[in-house]
Amino acid sequence: MRLPAPDRLRWGIAVGVLVLAGLVLRLWGIRSGLPYAYNADESSHFLPQAVGMFRGDLDPHYFINPPGFTYATHIGLRLRFGGADSVWSAFANDPGSVYVVGRVVSALIGVTSVWLVYLAGVRLLDRRTGIFAAGLLSVAFLPVFYGHLALNDAPTVAPVALGLWASAGVLRYGRDRDYLIAGLAVGLAAALKYTGGIVLLPVLIGAVIQAAQPDGRVPAVRGTMLAFVAFAVGFVAANPYALLNFDDFWFGIAHQSSAAGGETTTKLGSTRGGGVGFYVWTLTWGLGIIPSVAAVGALFPLWRDDRRVWFMLVPTVVFFLLFMSIQGRFFARWLLPVYPALALLAGYAGTRLVELVEFRRPRWQPAALVVVGLVLCGQGLFSSVHVARVLAREDTRNETRDWMVKNIRANEKIVLEPVVPASWLSDLDSVNARDDGTRWSRYPTSRSPWDLRTGKPVKGGVSVFLENYVRSLDPRLIERYTAGGYCWVITGSTQRGRAEAEPEEVPRAIQYYEKLDKVGKLVFESSPYKKGADPVKFDFDWSFDYYPGAYERPGAIMKVYRLTGGKCASA
Repeated sequence: MRLPAPDRLRWGIAVGVLVLAGLVLRLWGIRSGLPYAYNADESSHFLPQAVGMFRGDLDPHYFINPPGFTYATHIGLRLRFGGADSVWSAFANDPGSVYVVGRVVSALIGVTSVWLVYLAGVRLLDRRTGIFAAGLLSVAFLPVFYGHLALNDAPTVAPVALGLWASAGVLRYGRDRDYLIAGLAVGLAAALKYTGGIVLLPVLIGAVIQAAQPDGRVPAVRGTMLAFVAFAVGFVAANPYALLNFDDFWFGIAHQSSAAGGETTTKLGSTRGGGVGFYVWTLTWGLGIIPSVAAVGALFPLWRDDRRVWFMLVPTVVFFLLFMSIQGRFFARWLLPVYPALALLAGYAGTRLVELVEFRRPRWQPAALVVVGLVLCGQGLFSSVHVARVLAREDTRNETRDWMVKNIRANEKIVLEPVVPASWLSDLDSVNARDDGTRWSRYPTSRSPWDLRTGKPVKGGVSVFLENYVRSLDPRLIERYTAGGYCWVITGSTQRGRAEAEPEEVPRAIQYYEKLDKVGKLVFESSPYKKGADPVKFDFDWSFDYYPGAYERPGAIMKVYRLTGGKCASA
């Protein structure tokens, strides 16, 4: 039923306020860490490819992640900088200005999910459910945090929410245009993040429900065919080289599947239980404890009130949760594609609670709406404000580099753990820069002189990557440092923490750090934690997204040691 104009205006203003609040939270601290991108995925997966497209070749040559967000970022860069020369100049001389564009694109796309989930809630259930769900996506921690980064995680939530709205159209009306929009949304979601294609499931469920109705089989079959055509169109429109460069595309798909399904033991520090238990735990802070409980609490009343909607939302969440739980690696952000469905379930529970209050005390209805909304969204708002304040402060790695510039002479030899991007060493504008454009000579951490499994010497060494760096450490390395004149050692807790999380896996690394503490002189330390707060135990989520209240600013615990043995004694 169409609302009177004054009521539509009030609801519109409410949704607008939620969208604006969500955008503010996402843009607050958007320059965190710049000009350096410390998130390894952000610095390698999307923005570099978006810049590379200015060479005139729109083939991303990279399909481990779908290029939908890469193309969106490319468009943003073109609008901001214009032509190729301007973008390349900015990327070389002021990379922070380029990363900001990618982050803003992520924030803008991501925050549209607030409006879209409202529309989905209105069409599937009612306006109160829609407004509660919109409030949750506006302030929930994980959508807000990843809206700060030039990654595809937060943007994917938007086409998923669009797909739920279109799926509601399939359920309520079953028109051809509903199927077309639904298929297009699925294609766009999958082109942003492959797992975003989960929104295809509610489309198919809606088609099955329609087919079960009298005279519904023919329009359901026709609609499903239209949806698959629209899916192909949407996916290829945002990922054209899936067809034009099919071999690379298929290789990327295979690589992504292999990486996601790899053994967790290859990722040192993954000590928290995996599977369903892990993702349930992430919901308690990524979405919030009360919203998560509310989503579960909605199962019974929704089953009683509208089983068609129940079948559209609940199996989608359960199937995705189980699918992600059988993968070899687990990260909280991987569950983001079902946050819209979870928000709708939680919103429905909130609506039923308001209706209960309204039934008993009609005059309390406005207050009940506000109170229930605050209870549902309170934890997310608090944690998102906290992380925005953290991100707005100086990163410990930036502070460490500033200290090094002032205290370690250019061209000196240093040992630097892989906790910063390669550009951290760049010093292109300085007269002290080396011929290769770097300020300091870095110990080659890309190869280990010992077999990572046995610890025995290997001629020429073995390759070392970010994930197995700690496995390459050995206390004998410190003598190699001093013998080679590498007198400065810079460590970061995002590497050391992996070893301390599973000391039995890397005993030589533990011995290495103990020896470094003993023979090295700690001359500088920068901590991200509040004074007196206990450090957060290493975690592949909390060590990088700063959710715990102990954080005061972004970054790792950075330490600079001065070695005084061997050649370093006289340096």
